[in-house]
Amino acid sequence: MNRPLRSLVLVTAIAASLPVACTAQPPSTPIAPPPAATPAAPLVSGLPDFTNLVQRVGPAVVNIQAEVAPQRNARGAPDDEQIPEIFRRFFGDDMPFPGGPGAPGGPRGPRGGGTSMGSGFVISADGYVMTNHHVVEGADTVKVKLSDRREFTAKVVGSDEQSDVALLKIDAKGLPFLRMANASSTKAGQWVIAIGSPFGLDHSVTAGIVSAVGRSNPYANQRYVPFIQTDVAINQGNSGGPLLNTSGEVVGINSQIFSNSGGYMGVSFAIPIDVAMGAAEQLRATGKVSRGQLGVQVQQITSESAKGLGLPDSSGALIADVLPGSPAEKAGIERGDVIRAVDGRAINESSDLPPIIGSMAPGTRAKVSVYRNGRNVDLTVVVNELDATVAGGSGAPRPAAGDAPAAPSAGNALGLVGQDLSSGERQRLGLRGNEGVMVRNPGDAAAEAGLRPGDVVLSVGRNSVASASALDRELSTVKPGQTVMLLVRRQGGTQFIAVTAEDEAKAG
Repeated sequence: MNRPLRSLVLVTAIAASLPVACTAQPPSTPIAPPPAATPAAPLVSGLPDFTNLVQRVGPAVVNIQAEVAPQRNARGAPDDEQIPEIFRRFFGDDMPFPGGPGAPGGPRGPRGGGTSMGSGFVISADGYVMTNHHVVEGADTVKVKLSDRREFTAKVVGSDEQSDVALLKIDAKGLPFLRMANASSTKAGQWVIAIGSPFGLDHSVTAGIVSAVGRSNPYANQRYVPFIQTDVAINQGNSGGPLLNTSGEVVGINSQIFSNSGGYMGVSFAIPIDVAMGAAEQLRATGKVSRGQLGVQVQQITSESAKGLGLPDSSGALIADVLPGSPAEKAGIERGDVIRAVDGRAINESSDLPPIIGSMAPGTRAKVSVYRNGRNVDLTVVVNELDATVAGGSGAPRPAAGDAPAAPSAGNALGLVGQDLSSGERQRLGLRGNEGVMVRNPGDAAAEAGLRPGDVVLSVGRNSVASASALDRELSTVKPGQTVMLLVRRQGGTQFIAVTAEDEAKAG
């Protein structure tokens, strides 16, 4: 990555050192006509020109340098666990970039300390600055450089990993600052502009369009952030910079890219400004961010599971589990319910639910509309505060080595063979004393749907099962071609699996 820049510097140095011929004389007539006194009329019209926008808002965009001191273990070597996320996420151990860790003449890499570079923007005249959490995470010193080249040592007011937002404060007055957009006005297809410091190149401007809003990023552990996806070119160093609309208002904070190479590949993600500002206000007031919690585990609804649930479509969030004592349990939400709306806001996908609930203050009363047994039910939930530490359960017990699977039970249209659980196995799984049947042989239909030996079936539809015989009874009523929902515990998680019994015509 450094070679082209080094070549450029070398060529410049050679060109500067060439002697000038003393006998050179200017030509008697110009080789080309001189530039016109007034600019020519553009030959292409209707294209966006961001010049005025950049001149107006550019001074409020800042460069951020987070300095990390070397951290060493008992052997005197750097401790991997203390390497900041900015390095782990983008650089690895041997990925130098111009002016960054590992570059000639640049700061040392993360294993010996160093400087991570990012972007940010001023949000108030008295010196509050927004950036990403991962830009300043683990930093011993954070420096903010303004567009007029002034530098300040910033105080980290607060930083939130889940939203990837950090709020900084510098000792300055009368600063230019950016205004926030109305988050609901951001739509797919709109022009947006990013200003930041990719690879340390201050105040670089790129533009593109909004590709999607409310996007769940499956590659980031940030389920409370409905990302803005764009095709704006974002690279290392753009993190924390503003994403702007054509009015120069901030619609989001540039945060991540999807890339197989470490560089821009056409997919960028920004944190919506309403989510970011909500986190910033809490960080300024309390130093932390509190989020609402229902206490449920949800999963996406497929066309197959919609058929098994009797839903008219695949919209909503399917409740796979309800935590004991949670707001959801107290409100009467049950496994197998499908949340279709919260306070009148439609839940189209399961990923829509966490950001809506997370944005609520603990103690908020919310109206939750669920689909249950063919009808809509409205419930009132009082959300509590999200517990950041969620204990993971142990994995499902596996069949004993050498055990031969039993023959399929008579009348079981799925051919699924279950095995009773011992009290010790239930205890390891965190199950109640009368809950669950281990799968020894899923049968062809269930195996095709994703069921595995060692999974634990908790219920068939809404009917709980606690023994292999109970499982057989529930499955005995399944008809060929019918889709049934199996609630399954696997590796500490719970999910519904839609299984369609093999059609007799196809089987024959």
